[in-house]
Formats: sequence, C-alpha cells, structure tokens
Amino acid sequence: MKKNIALLAGGYSGEFVISIKTADTIEKNLDRNLYSVYKIIITRDEWYHEHEGKKIQVDKNDFSIVVNGEKIVFACVFIAIHGTPGEDGRMQGYLDMLNIPYTTCNAIVSALTFNKSYCNKVVKSFNVVNIANSVHLIKGESYSMGAILDRLKLPVFVKPNESGSSLGVSKVKQVEQLLPAIDKAFREDNQVLIEEFIEGREFTIGVYKEQGCIYALPATEIISKNEFFDYEAKYTPGVTREITPAHIDDNIRKELENKATYIYRHLNCRGVVRMDFILEQKSNKLFFLEVNTMPGQSDQSIVPQQVIASGRKLDEFYGALLQDCMKIHTTHDRIA
Repeated sequence: MKKNIALLAGGYSGEFVISIKTADTIEKNLDRNLYSVYKIIITRDEWYHEHEGKKIQVDKNDFSIVVNGEKIVFACVFIAIHGTPGEDGRMQGYLDMLNIPYTTCNAIVSALTFNKSYCNKVVKSFNVVNIANSVHLIKGESYSMGAILDRLKLPVFVKPNESGSSLGVSKVKQVEQLLPAIDKAFREDNQVLIEEFIEGREFTIGVYKEQGCIYALPATEIISKNEFFDYEAKYTPGVTREITPAHIDDNIRKELENKATYIYRHLNCRGVVRMDFILEQKSNKLFFLEVNTMPGQSDQSIVPQQVIASGRKLDEFYGALLQDCMKIHTTHDRIA
C-alpha cells in the first residue's frame, strides 16, 4: 500500500523560490509506485495543497488535508523548506508534537545549526577542526567599530546569523565598508556574525545517515567568479564552477570526510546535510564554515550532483531517506 508523503515547500524567508525548486526536484524523484506525494506550500498566511487548481487548506490541528472528501494523513514529511520555519527547528517541533516523522535533523539540532555563531562555538569545542575568528552582534546592543577591528583583521565576511543562500552577506575589505555591511545584515536578521576571511579553496560535502551508518558524499570544490559564493553564484548558471568530485589529494579528501562525519555524529544530525569548509592556502588546514541541514536540491544544487557522483540515483537516495526516517520513528515509538 502506498504511503502518503507530505512534501513541504515555501517558507517565510527570501529562499522561498529556491525551496520550490528543491521540492520540484525531490517530487520528480520519489517513486510513485511506493508513495503518494502531496506538496504542501507554507507561507506566513496559509498552508495549502493545490489540487485541480484549487487550494486545499491544511488542518494544523493534526496536519491533514481533505481531498475529494477523503481525509489524508501522512506517514512522513519530507521537509524541503530553506530558512524559517523548515530549517530552524520550528516545523520540526510542531511535527514532534504531532508524532509525525520527518526527514531532517530534530528541532534542537536544527535550531542550533541555523544559528551560525552558536553552531561555531559548539563545533569549536569538538577540537577537530579550525574555526575563523569572529564577532557576534545582537540588534539593540551597542558595539564599537574600533573593538571589532581590534579583534578581527580585514578582510572579513559580515553575514546574518540566521539566514541561508548567502542573503545579506558582504565581503568587507575596507574600514568604511564595515558599517554599511552590518546594516545590510541586520536587515535580514536580529543577529550578525562577522568572521575573518580565510584565503584558500572552498569545499562543500554532503553527509547522510542510512540504516544507522553515516556516509559522506563526494566533496565539491566551489570556484566562484564573484568575490565569494553569494546568492548569484549559487543559483545563476555559469557564475560558479562546481567540481564534483573535487580534485584533491587523497589525504585531504579523507580528512574532509572524517571531519564532516565526526561533526555530523556529534551534532546528532539526521537526514542529509551539507557542510562547508575552507582549506587555508598558507597552512593547508581545514576551517569549518557552516552546516546546512536542508541543503538545496534544485537542478543547480550541489547535493544532487554529489549523489549522482557517488553512483546512486536520486530516486533511490530520496527513497532511502524516507524509509530511514520512518524506521527510526517506529523504533523510537517502540522504545517509548
């Protein structure tokens, strides 16, 4: 018997359009012989499924919909929302309250990793990877430009503490650029992270768990024509070269995979995540940048490239993620 799957897309952030593209990729790669897929669009005003040109509102009391007089409840939720509320723990907490399994990290892990500064502090405590020097600002609290520049050397990256797709991010090379960059980041979030620039090669690597084992996908090297891997570079064809698998020495590849899987395990991640690193040019040391618990899955996105490079098909990969999350949920219920 087919299982009903809710595919969540949209969200409240500037990544709405990217989320829709991610959901489209996932939807076309879910086996319709095994799953009945219902795309649920989430906005600030409504949650709905579109059927035959009509919007069917979601009953938030039990996360169900009624289609042609039949009440549809879901065996699992495939979350494809970037940013809030699908990547910051809010949707996960709601689904936990309803005892409905979902494909991403749990609420606590999602909330932690979505906050770049807090996540960096936790990862730094693992003592397995380098972290760039940084300053954390909170809206409403005073800060001194002089104090920031005493602690950090230019150039720096100024970024919203809780945001994705590089929205609101600036690379600052000169002192006079710093305040406008902070203001820009504060327009996206109430917290801002300022990090020292690490010169080197940028790599990103997918990590996932299947049947209790953690696996790393082939790493990708990102070579952007822009100053950094910004929104345009991520989603405009031709702006960035993405080399999958990355052309790196075996020892660097193994170090990247080992550090990524270690961080995944000790952050208690679930599903597929993507971690970003810089291999510093002068020291040949790896620096951790961030972890994305709902990485993009559009045609231009990196994780699908890595899945295919690993020798797997996307339909089999997404199906395995669904099966694994439902199995884990059933096991937890049995233990409880």
